[in-house]
Amino acid sequence: MNLQLSRPLVFLDLETTGINVSHDKIVEIALVKILEDGSKQVKRKLVNPEMPIPKEASEIHGITDDMVKEAPTFKQIANEVKQFIDGADLAGYNSNRFDIPMLNEEFLRAGIAAEIETKKLLDVQKVYHKMEQRTLSAAYQFYCNKNLEDAHTAEADATATWEVLEAQVVKYPNIGNTVESIVKFTGEDQIVDFAGRFIMENGVETFNFGKHKGKPVVQVLKEEPQYYDWMMKGDFPLHTKQKLTEILNKSILKK
Repeated sequence: MNLQLSRPLVFLDLETTGINVSHDKIVEIALVKILEDGSKQVKRKLVNPEMPIPKEASEIHGITDDMVKEAPTFKQIANEVKQFIDGADLAGYNSNRFDIPMLNEEFLRAGIAAEIETKKLLDVQKVYHKMEQRTLSAAYQFYCNKNLEDAHTAEADATATWEVLEAQVVKYPNIGNTVESIVKFTGEDQIVDFAGRFIMENGVETFNFGKHKGKPVVQVLKEEPQYYDWMMKGDFPLHTKQKLTEILNKSILKK
Protein backbone atom coordinates (compact mmCIF):
# COMPACT_ATOMS: atom_id res chain seq x y z
CA MET A 1 0.00 0.00 0.00
CA ASN A 2 1.40 3.39 -1.02
CA LEU A 3 -0.51 5.31 1.64
CA GLN A 4 0.98 5.23 5.12
CA LEU A 5 -1.69 5.29 7.82
CA SER A 6 -1.26 5.91 11.53
CA ARG A 7 -4.92 5.10 12.08
CA PRO A 8 -7.80 3.84 9.90
CA LEU A 9 -9.13 5.99 7.04
CA VAL A 10 -12.81 5.69 6.10
CA PHE A 11 -13.81 6.63 2.56
CA LEU A 12 -17.36 7.99 2.58
CA ASP A 13 -19.92 8.34 -0.18
CA LEU A 14 -23.57 9.32 0.20
CA GLU A 15 -26.58 9.23 -2.07
CA THR A 16 -29.26 11.66 -0.99
CA THR A 17 -32.66 13.14 -1.77
CA GLY A 18 -30.93 16.33 -2.95
CA ILE A 19 -28.04 18.70 -2.27
CA ASN A 20 -29.58 20.96 0.37
CA VAL A 21 -27.79 19.88 3.55
CA SER A 22 -30.32 21.50 5.87
CA HIS A 23 -33.33 19.92 4.13
CA ASP A 24 -32.32 16.77 2.25
CA LYS A 25 -31.63 13.32 3.69
CA ILE A 26 -29.37 10.33 3.09
CA VAL A 27 -30.83 7.40 1.10
CA GLU A 28 -27.65 5.33 0.88
CA ILE A 29 -24.38 5.37 2.79
CA ALA A 30 -21.22 3.53 1.81
CA LEU A 31 -18.20 3.38 4.11
CA VAL A 32 -14.92 1.76 3.06
CA LYS A 33 -12.48 1.53 5.95
CA ILE A 34 -8.81 1.07 5.12
CA LEU A 35 -6.83 -0.22 8.10
CA GLU A 36 -3.18 0.48 8.84
CA ASP A 37 -2.11 -2.82 7.28
CA GLY A 38 -4.01 -2.11 4.07
CA SER A 39 -6.92 -4.46 4.77
CA LYS A 40 -10.41 -3.25 3.99
CA GLN A 41 -13.77 -3.28 5.75
CA VAL A 42 -16.97 -2.22 3.98
CA LYS A 43 -20.33 -1.08 5.29
CA ARG A 44 -23.15 -0.13 2.94
CA LYS A 45 -26.76 0.54 3.83
CA LEU A 46 -29.89 1.86 2.18
CA VAL A 47 -31.59 4.45 4.39
CA ASN A 48 -35.23 5.46 4.65
CA PRO A 49 -35.14 9.28 4.43
CA GLU A 50 -38.70 9.60 5.80
CA MET A 51 -39.49 11.88 2.87
CA PRO A 52 -40.23 11.30 -0.82
CA ILE A 53 -37.17 10.92 -3.05
CA PRO A 54 -37.51 13.45 -5.89
CA LYS A 55 -37.64 11.95 -9.38
CA GLU A 56 -34.60 14.01 -10.37
CA ALA A 57 -32.54 12.47 -7.57
CA SER A 58 -33.70 8.92 -8.37
CA GLU A 59 -32.67 9.42 -11.99
CA ILE A 60 -29.12 10.14 -10.80
CA HIS A 61 -28.55 7.42 -8.22
CA GLY A 62 -31.27 4.91 -9.15
CA ILE A 63 -32.72 4.67 -5.64
CA THR A 64 -36.53 4.93 -5.40
CA ASP A 65 -39.08 5.23 -2.61
CA ASP A 66 -39.97 1.53 -2.98
CA MET A 67 -36.34 0.52 -2.49
CA VAL A 68 -36.02 2.28 0.86
CA LYS A 69 -39.51 1.92 2.34
CA GLU A 70 -38.42 -1.08 4.46
CA ALA A 71 -34.93 0.28 5.13
CA PRO A 72 -33.93 1.67 8.53
CA THR A 73 -33.92 5.41 9.15
CA PHE A 74 -30.60 7.12 9.76
CA LYS A 75 -31.48 7.51 13.42
CA GLN A 76 -31.80 3.73 13.66
CA ILE A 77 -28.32 3.14 12.21
CA ALA A 78 -26.59 6.25 13.60
CA ASN A 79 -24.83 4.44 16.45
CA GLU A 80 -23.67 1.68 14.09
CA VAL A 81 -22.22 4.25 11.70
CA LYS A 82 -20.60 6.16 14.55
CA GLN A 83 -18.93 3.00 15.85
CA PHE A 84 -17.62 2.19 12.37
CA ILE A 85 -15.94 5.60 11.99
CA ASP A 86 -14.77 5.94 15.60
CA GLY A 87 -11.00 6.20 15.81
CA ALA A 88 -10.69 6.83 12.08
CA ASP A 89 -10.21 9.81 9.82
CA LEU A 90 -12.60 10.49 6.92
CA ALA A 91 -12.00 10.85 3.19
CA GLY A 92 -14.08 11.25 0.07
CA TYR A 93 -14.46 13.04 -3.25
CA ASN A 94 -15.86 16.55 -2.79
CA SER A 95 -16.62 15.23 0.69
CA ASN A 96 -15.68 18.34 2.65
CA ARG A 97 -18.25 20.36 0.72
CA PHE A 98 -21.06 17.83 0.71
CA ASP A 99 -20.75 14.34 2.22
CA ILE A 100 -19.20 15.40 5.53
CA PRO A 101 -21.66 18.28 6.17
CA MET A 102 -24.59 16.02 5.20
CA LEU A 103 -23.44 13.17 7.46
CA ASN A 104 -22.85 15.55 10.36
CA GLU A 105 -26.31 17.05 9.87
CA GLU A 106 -27.89 13.59 10.04
CA PHE A 107 -25.99 12.82 13.25
CA LEU A 108 -27.23 16.09 14.77
CA ARG A 109 -30.83 15.28 13.80
CA ALA A 110 -30.42 11.88 15.44
CA GLY A 111 -29.02 13.45 18.61
CA ILE A 112 -25.70 11.63 18.23
CA ALA A 113 -22.40 13.35 19.03
CA ALA A 114 -20.16 11.89 16.32
CA GLU A 115 -17.31 14.38 16.97
CA ILE A 116 -16.53 14.58 13.27
CA GLU A 117 -14.75 17.90 13.79
CA THR A 118 -12.02 16.05 15.73
CA LYS A 119 -11.13 13.91 12.71
CA LYS A 120 -8.81 14.68 9.83
CA LEU A 121 -10.97 15.25 6.74
CA LEU A 122 -9.25 14.40 3.47
CA ASP A 123 -10.96 15.55 0.28
CA VAL A 124 -9.44 13.79 -2.73
CA GLN A 125 -11.00 16.32 -5.12
CA LYS A 126 -8.92 19.07 -3.49
CA VAL A 127 -5.73 17.17 -4.30
CA TYR A 128 -6.89 16.72 -7.89
CA HIS A 129 -7.70 20.39 -8.37
CA LYS A 130 -4.44 21.56 -6.79
CA MET A 131 -2.27 19.19 -8.79
CA GLU A 132 -4.18 19.35 -12.09
CA GLN A 133 -4.83 23.06 -12.31
CA ARG A 134 -7.96 24.40 -13.94
CA THR A 135 -6.49 27.66 -15.17
CA LEU A 136 -6.70 28.79 -18.79
CA SER A 137 -2.93 28.21 -19.15
CA ALA A 138 -3.35 24.63 -17.92
CA ALA A 139 -6.30 24.04 -20.27
CA TYR A 140 -4.32 25.47 -23.18
CA GLN A 141 -1.44 23.11 -22.46
CA PHE A 142 -3.78 20.12 -21.99
CA TYR A 143 -5.97 20.60 -25.06
CA CYS A 144 -3.65 22.39 -27.45
CA ASN A 145 -0.25 21.18 -26.21
CA LYS A 146 1.07 24.74 -26.30
CA ASN A 147 2.30 27.18 -23.69
CA LEU A 148 0.18 30.28 -23.30
CA GLU A 149 2.43 33.24 -23.98
CA ASP A 150 1.38 36.62 -22.57
CA ALA A 151 -1.11 35.00 -20.18
CA HIS A 152 -3.51 37.46 -18.52
CA THR A 153 -3.40 39.84 -21.45
CA ALA A 154 -6.92 40.10 -22.77
CA GLU A 155 -6.31 39.28 -26.44
CA ALA A 156 -4.03 36.32 -25.73
CA ASP A 157 -6.48 34.86 -23.21
CA ALA A 158 -9.46 35.32 -25.50
CA THR A 159 -7.65 33.73 -28.45
CA ALA A 160 -6.44 30.82 -26.31
CA THR A 161 -9.98 30.23 -25.07
CA TRP A 162 -11.16 29.97 -28.68
CA GLU A 163 -8.44 27.42 -29.46
CA VAL A 164 -9.32 25.40 -26.35
CA LEU A 165 -12.97 25.24 -27.41
CA GLU A 166 -11.99 24.15 -30.91
CA ALA A 167 -9.95 21.32 -29.38
CA GLN A 168 -12.77 20.35 -27.00
CA VAL A 169 -15.22 19.96 -29.87
CA VAL A 170 -12.84 17.46 -31.46
CA LYS A 171 -11.98 15.64 -28.22
CA TYR A 172 -15.57 15.35 -26.93
CA PRO A 173 -17.93 14.59 -29.85
CA ASN A 174 -20.82 14.09 -27.42
CA ILE A 175 -20.98 17.82 -26.63
CA GLY A 176 -21.85 18.62 -30.24
CA ASN A 177 -20.29 21.33 -32.34
CA THR A 178 -22.81 24.14 -32.05
CA VAL A 179 -23.11 26.87 -29.45
CA GLU A 180 -26.60 25.62 -28.62
CA SER A 181 -25.49 22.03 -28.01
CA ILE A 182 -22.48 23.02 -25.90
CA VAL A 183 -24.43 25.47 -23.75
CA LYS A 184 -27.06 22.78 -23.18
CA PHE A 185 -24.32 20.30 -22.23
CA THR A 186 -22.89 22.65 -19.60
CA GLY A 187 -26.34 23.40 -18.19
CA GLU A 188 -25.97 27.13 -18.66
CA ASP A 189 -29.16 27.23 -20.72
CA GLN A 190 -31.13 26.81 -17.50
CA ILE A 191 -29.94 30.07 -15.93
CA VAL A 192 -32.43 32.95 -15.82
CA ASP A 193 -30.26 35.67 -14.29
CA PHE A 194 -26.49 35.91 -14.61
CA ALA A 195 -25.96 35.45 -10.87
CA GLY A 196 -27.83 32.14 -11.02
CA ARG A 197 -30.35 33.05 -8.33
CA PHE A 198 -33.11 31.75 -10.61
CA ILE A 199 -33.00 28.78 -12.98
CA MET A 200 -35.45 27.19 -15.37
CA GLU A 201 -36.94 23.89 -14.22
CA ASN A 202 -39.47 22.28 -16.53
CA GLY A 203 -39.96 25.62 -18.26
CA VAL A 204 -40.68 27.49 -15.01
CA GLU A 205 -38.51 30.14 -13.33
CA THR A 206 -37.46 28.64 -10.01
CA PHE A 207 -35.50 29.90 -7.00
CA ASN A 208 -31.96 28.53 -6.87
CA PHE A 209 -31.00 29.75 -3.39
CA GLY A 210 -32.24 30.31 0.12
CA LYS A 211 -35.28 29.03 1.93
CA HIS A 212 -37.37 28.90 -1.27
CA LYS A 213 -34.82 26.96 -3.33
CA GLY A 214 -36.64 24.65 -5.74
CA LYS A 215 -39.91 26.57 -5.58
CA PRO A 216 -41.41 28.43 -8.57
CA VAL A 217 -40.77 32.15 -8.28
CA VAL A 218 -44.39 33.03 -9.12
CA GLN A 219 -45.68 30.71 -6.40
CA VAL A 220 -43.46 32.35 -3.77
CA LEU A 221 -44.41 35.85 -4.86
CA LYS A 222 -48.09 34.95 -4.54
CA GLU A 223 -47.73 33.26 -1.15
CA GLU A 224 -45.19 35.68 0.27
CA PRO A 225 -45.44 39.00 -1.61
CA GLN A 226 -43.09 40.72 0.85
CA TYR A 227 -40.29 38.50 -0.45
CA TYR A 228 -40.22 40.64 -3.59
CA ASP A 229 -39.63 43.79 -1.53
CA TRP A 230 -36.96 42.02 0.51
CA MET A 231 -35.04 41.04 -2.61
CA MET A 232 -35.43 44.44 -4.25
CA LYS A 233 -33.98 46.11 -1.15
CA GLY A 234 -31.34 43.43 -0.67
CA ASP A 235 -27.77 43.13 -1.87
CA PHE A 236 -28.60 41.40 -5.15
CA PRO A 237 -27.27 42.26 -8.63
CA LEU A 238 -29.36 44.67 -10.66
CA HIS A 239 -29.87 42.00 -13.30
CA THR A 240 -31.34 39.64 -10.70
CA LYS A 241 -33.76 42.36 -9.57
CA GLN A 242 -34.63 43.11 -13.18
CA LYS A 243 -35.49 39.47 -13.86
CA LEU A 244 -37.49 39.22 -10.65
CA THR A 245 -39.55 42.23 -11.69
CA GLU A 246 -40.07 40.75 -15.17
CA ILE A 247 -41.33 37.50 -13.64
CA LEU A 248 -43.67 39.41 -11.33
CA ASN A 249 -45.04 41.56 -14.15
CA LYS A 250 -45.52 38.50 -16.37
CA SER A 251 -47.49 36.77 -13.63
CA ILE A 252 -49.71 39.86 -13.17
CA LEU A 253 -50.46 40.00 -16.90
CA LYS A 254 -51.60 36.36 -16.82
CA LYS A 255 -54.30 37.13 -14.25
